[in-house]
Amino acid sequence: MKLQLNGARITSEAGTLADLLVAEGYGGAKVATAVNGTFVPGSARAIHTLADGDSIEVLAPMQGG
Repeated sequence: MKLQLNGARITSEAGTLADLLVAEGYGGAKVATAVNGTFVPGSARAIHTLADGDSIEVLAPMQGG
């Protein structure tokens, strides 16, 4: 299926958001995620199914002040 990940077009066979994160190298990282502009908490990633054309944002926390 075709997806957008952080603005880049990708092709993936991942069925869930959790599967996509592992496949794209974010497996154990502390990140925030959104699908089509809606926040998806870490506890829901394994059950959040993806559909062709979804737009996924993965944001890593930043330090600073």
